[in-house]
Amino acid sequence: MTDINGPKVVVIGGGTGMPVLLRGLRKYPVNLSAIVTVADDGGSTGRLREDLAIPAPGDIRKVIASMSAVEPTLLKLFQHRFENGNGLSGHALGNLILAGMTSITGDFYKGIKEISRVFNVKGRIYPISNSNMYLKAEFEDGSVIRGESQIPEVGKRIKRVFYDTDDVEPLPEAIRAIEQAELIVIAPGSLYTSILPNLIAPKIQEALNKTKATSVYVCNIMTQYGETSHYKASDHIRAIHQHANQSFLDRIIVHNKEISNQIIAEYEKEKAEPVLCDDEVIQQLGVEVVRGNIANLHEDGTLKHNEHEIAKILHELVQ
Repeated sequence: MTDINGPKVVVIGGGTGMPVLLRGLRKYPVNLSAIVTVADDGGSTGRLREDLAIPAPGDIRKVIASMSAVEPTLLKLFQHRFENGNGLSGHALGNLILAGMTSITGDFYKGIKEISRVFNVKGRIYPISNSNMYLKAEFEDGSVIRGESQIPEVGKRIKRVFYDTDDVEPLPEAIRAIEQAELIVIAPGSLYTSILPNLIAPKIQEALNKTKATSVYVCNIMTQYGETSHYKASDHIRAIHQHANQSFLDRIIVHNKEISNQIIAEYEKEKAEPVLCDDEVIQQLGVEVVRGNIANLHEDGTLKHNEHEIAKILHELVQ
């Protein structure tokens, strides 16, 4: 792991949106730390969790790849997912490497540090916890379900998410990173299953209360069925503040360009729609709106966050 003498920036999140943001930020002279959810229980990650009783490696793997400065071929190998083979089918090689290094070192975080060193990671990566724990969700109707991968499948409005244990113990290094940060970024991603699991640990909440950092949320571009159906930008802020037990966000970064009807029609097939920015309500919540062209049309027809534009906006906040 390589540190840079620059402003201390902490990114919190998981899923697919966080690596995009980190790829952009690592090109700037900032001292970068990533705090990553380990609540995933689907696919390769879920199988390794059940077999080896380790925290979820999938989101950590993606973050390592996004912050790494090694040959593209090595990263491609790290991210490779096996399609065939008894026992290997569906597994990402990087997940297996993380599991193997955890076994060698006897500790998940130590394993991450060793792999980060080998892959020349620019910055530091902290799992939200070193323990194997599972996420639960309570819905508005009072029903409860266990398992991160199961939560969006229910399709009901979520009231809150919480862990299946009360003794979630974040790494002391992650706590210090938040307390000493100059900029804290809540990354885009699945709100209830990638973002909020990082904010519900009491010690994380205490660190957010102590820090003097500017706190920014990079808002999702589209809603997600089963998690944020019909959510406006202010609904995202309320959910973040509710789970963090405090109104800590200073700014929200939103996409400011019109999305074509063709793209909207494609997303409607997935029961998704653009996240509307309700400025007046956001201002009443004490949060400043920052607008930018933060979305790109991906070759698969979906909208992805523009890593260059987001990183530029964030870097300007710590100048």
